[in-house]
Amino acid sequence: MSSHTITEKIIAAHAGRAEVNPGDFVYAGVDIALGNDITAPIAIREFEAAGVTKVFDPARVALVPDHFTPNKDIKSAEQSKILRDFAHKHKLTHYWEVGEVGVEHALLPEQGVVGPGDLVIGADSHTCTYGALGAFSTGVGSTDLAAAMAIGKVWLKVPSTLKFTFTGTLDPWSGGKDLILHTIGQIGVDGALYRAMEFTGPVITQLSMEDRLSMCNMAIEAGGKNGIVVPDAITREYVKDRLERKAVYYTSDADARYEKCYEWNVTGLGPMVACPNLPENVKPVGELKDVVIDQAVIGSCTNGRLSDLRIAAKILKGRRVFKGVRCLVIPATQQVYLDALREGLLEIFVQAGCAVSAPTCGPCLGGHMGILAAGEVAIATTNRNFTGRMGHTQSQVYLSNPAVAAASALTGKITHPAEV
Repeated sequence: MSSHTITEKIIAAHAGRAEVNPGDFVYAGVDIALGNDITAPIAIREFEAAGVTKVFDPARVALVPDHFTPNKDIKSAEQSKILRDFAHKHKLTHYWEVGEVGVEHALLPEQGVVGPGDLVIGADSHTCTYGALGAFSTGVGSTDLAAAMAIGKVWLKVPSTLKFTFTGTLDPWSGGKDLILHTIGQIGVDGALYRAMEFTGPVITQLSMEDRLSMCNMAIEAGGKNGIVVPDAITREYVKDRLERKAVYYTSDADARYEKCYEWNVTGLGPMVACPNLPENVKPVGELKDVVIDQAVIGSCTNGRLSDLRIAAKILKGRRVFKGVRCLVIPATQQVYLDALREGLLEIFVQAGCAVSAPTCGPCLGGHMGILAAGEVAIATTNRNFTGRMGHTQSQVYLSNPAVAAASALTGKITHPAEV
């Protein structure tokens, strides 16, 4: 048997095959099938139209109403009700109501629903997040989700793998968000089209799980099929006493075949910002100091975890948001909200003049809780800045890490955190 990458090994195991190679087509078993309040209603309609009467496993279908919740209008309320009714009808283990729900890609790892060695599909493009745990995780369409809910399998073409090795010393104001923005800036939004993106090297092995989740979250912004990090001691510590299933740890063979290998020494790489209107339009924060902002958003499935809020609070503590700037802070889950409350972070945000929200995807997709008007500019810790992404088509979104977003909220312009 030839040597393989971690992605190939996980797919092979779930397809019941000794090995798979890039380009192979397989039917693979699914550990978790995920949908949200935008994509799951379509899947549910197709599921029922096909005459299917029960899901393949009530413990392996997860429904997360997070995009337009708490419901912003009648239409979103109807969407959420479809999820609620389906979850109750099929007695799903993993359905979270408002008051317990979080942003799906922060919630599932936190709750131990996904873990190392899993094969996860979700009707949301940022399902690639869970690769940070050493899982194969990818986004699919709603009809694929419908099929997976019924039979517990997904049709896949095995991707080839691109290897990204990061060496050097990470800047104190930089993190996983800056590494992935740098990567996308180098290879472009189609540079990893239908490829697995495997992140490795001494910088990655020292990176926290939260930062790894941020990196894998944005693999799709380079066109990636999945992002993935080989599990290590940090992975094992994160999933300890957390997982609902037993972890299975895979690794890439030393002589595994990669389509292409990239290696970057990131010493001196400071905070990076993706400018409108593509995540590949990346520049160092220092080149954007004249960009005036109207809104700063700190949250999302990319950077709404407790470590992100701690960074923002450190910068905002004892200061006030710039007059005329709206600063929104959105903890990604109820647990993050509670932990931030107990640590006094929410008090820091409120005293600084920020608006703190219940967990929601809200502004990231132009849904609610922070829509931009024509001509307005936002800096956000979110993952996508396409035209009209956060509101009006004549608005603009810059993507950054939490430190840059917080510093910019204080000055009213895009600002390096070391300068406040």
